[in-house]
Amino acid sequence: MPRPRTHDEALRLRLLDRAGELLSTEGAKALSLRRLAADAGTSTTAVYSLFGSKPDLVNALYAEGFHRFGARMRAVERTGDAVEDLVRLGLVYRESALADPHLYSVMFTTAVPGFEPTEEAQRLGREALAPLVEVVRNGVESGQFEDVAPETIAISAWGLVHGLVSLELNGTLPPDFDVASSYETALRAHAGGWRRH
Repeated sequence: MPRPRTHDEALRLRLLDRAGELLSTEGAKALSLRRLAADAGTSTTAVYSLFGSKPDLVNALYAEGFHRFGARMRAVERTGDAVEDLVRLGLVYRESALADPHLYSVMFTTAVPGFEPTEEAQRLGREALAPLVEVVRNGVESGQFEDVAPETIAISAWGLVHGLVSLELNGTLPPDFDVASSYETALRAHAGGWRRH
């Protein structure tokens, strides 16, 4: 009878989530493999077995964040209305950030000084944003959006959602600010502003 695997996917995900929490709440100096193992109720051997080294762990965090984010973005149902589809992607962007705030900082900031994701991890990052580029390109090609470079619309949309989500996650918005409603209003104003008249 084969020995049961103790270093399984469930442990890998638990370690990644805890590593992300340590980074987002206490900073890069708090992320030691010994502390991570203790917090997750496992051994440092398990951490090394699953990830190899601390840089490999951070790369796995980056990749996992984009894996989850990309899956959510790809699951957004398209309506054929470029403005509505752009808004839907923006709403899912925020939902994804709020679902995994501990991964967001690794994905989009320099949470770990000197960290450089591998080519494979960078590919995951690009693929995660592909639905945004596709919706915009389709909107321009179908004549729903202004005839501008799709990258201009896509990057400005990304900048808007990233900025608003970052303000929300960092707790820098006014306490009485209706984030969800205001966020969607901003998305609709931005997307509608690109509509060809």
